[in-house]
Amino acid sequence: MKIGVLSLQGAFIEHIHIFEKLGVMAVEVRSPETLATLDGLVIPGGESTSMLNLAHSYGLIEPLREFAASGRPMMGTCAGMILLAKEVADSDMRTLRLMDIGVRRNAFGRQVDSFETDLTIPVIGGDKFHAVFIRSPFIEKVGEGVEILARLEDGTVVAARQESMLALAFHPELGQDTRLHRYFIDMVTEASPMSLRA
Repeated sequence: MKIGVLSLQGAFIEHIHIFEKLGVMAVEVRSPETLATLDGLVIPGGESTSMLNLAHSYGLIEPLREFAASGRPMMGTCAGMILLAKEVADSDMRTLRLMDIGVRRNAFGRQVDSFETDLTIPVIGGDKFHAVFIRSPFIEKVGEGVEILARLEDGTVVAARQESMLALAFHPELGQDTRLHRYFIDMVTEASPMSLRA
């Protein structure tokens, strides 16, 4: 199994360290050639507009869409969730438009309004997950076939899954809890051919 982390901008190295800690080969992705070798991909947090512009510059937009179409899992965290979304409120951003969700950028305010909270996420079991929100978006619309995985206490949706795509409004790579990365590894294992399940 080989998981890539889109490494154009943002918090990519932290994801790589977690996958390595979990015994999974993880690589930085900056080209369509590297993307083609992967079983799963993470689009990390960062600045969504810069990330999109760089993805265009590196010729990655269509390869990323083809990657998703192949059924190989993708996880988008914070800005990565914005890139996966079909709709971004009050914006003309041309995202990858892969996941049937509508999101709102910087939904909780500026950097000073960043916060941490404990989330109940039934699909990973166990105790609550300590989540870090930094200039985070949230999900304000979900389409048919989208499973809501977590909400804030006020009902705001902050995690969802649609088939092989996982969207998180927060930064799971900034804490010590690896359960969401393990959950994504399980998604990759389930989607991979038998020869890759070793």
